[in-house]
Amino acid sequence: MKIPLGIHVGERLSLEQTYWQAEFADRNGFESVWVAEGRLSRDGIVPAAIIASKTSQIKIATGVLNNKSRNAALMAVTFKTLDEVAPGRAVLGIGAWWEPLATKVGQPLVRPIAAMREYITVCQAFFRNELVEFEGEFVQMRGVRFDSMYRENKPVNVPIYIGAVGPKMLELAGEISDGVNMDFLLPPSYLTGAKEAIGRGVAKRTDGKTGIDLTQIVACSVNDDDPQEAIDACKAFLTLYLMQQPHIAEHCGVERELVDRIQEVAGWPATPEDIKRAMPLVPNSLVQNVTACGSTDQAFEKLMAYHEAGVRCPIISTLGDKEQTLTRLAQAAKD
Repeated sequence: MKIPLGIHVGERLSLEQTYWQAEFADRNGFESVWVAEGRLSRDGIVPAAIIASKTSQIKIATGVLNNKSRNAALMAVTFKTLDEVAPGRAVLGIGAWWEPLATKVGQPLVRPIAAMREYITVCQAFFRNELVEFEGEFVQMRGVRFDSMYRENKPVNVPIYIGAVGPKMLELAGEISDGVNMDFLLPPSYLTGAKEAIGRGVAKRTDGKTGIDLTQIVACSVNDDDPQEAIDACKAFLTLYLMQQPHIAEHCGVERELVDRIQEVAGWPATPEDIKRAMPLVPNSLVQNVTACGSTDQAFEKLMAYHEAGVRCPIISTLGDKEQTLTRLAQAAKD
């Protein structure tokens, strides 16, 4: 491929579509498949394990799990198990969840940077097969390690990627993680400040690493017969995000006035009808600034723009005609 590519699968796909996309990516030279877990629709672990059993080469990553709903020891042993299913292919992608959902389920975001540092520190100790003693504000471990009753325990090589957007979390990722998995709907221009924040973190490392990996999920939609239909598919997705996760607006260049006008139509949870009513407020130019959509050439050119801005591996998240989007972008990457 001209550039490394990943595929992002989640609750917007049926399970049949999820497995088809993962197997297609495995056969066609994609580097990674990232399994989403965000809304209370479908968890990320079960599909990741099934994908691992159905594929042979592609890396299996979560994009991303949260660090609130699973104990760190359970998370570590979950990925130890996934590494048994797909040796050397498991990647733990983890984020800080999002509001208002975190509060609605009784896990509000409190000092998310400190909580993430503790959680990852403990997971890394487990992956090194150490006896873990840790007394933190958010995570406590008292003399525990992987259980060796049934089989020999060894260190497991599971890279940890932080789902980060803001500068403080990006800096933390540079300091302690193996990579960043950046969110949807950030324009290539956002990478300038993001890389600076990551670099500040890398400068604090004590392990000798001089850099970390950078991936980004990119919402993609292709329709060569009707490019506007593909743009509208991404427009609906952007409108939903601005309704329900308006923090993304400050990062993708959306004026607060537009967010307020959209949220006058609906907030959380939005319905498909709410999205249709609000979509006319969102211009095509904004959509095409933060997604890869339109014709195959337009969409692939945008993926290349992300790569040239510093994203080593863009991760395709299909919208609209999902099969056409995936197959045509895969072919464009090979041509």
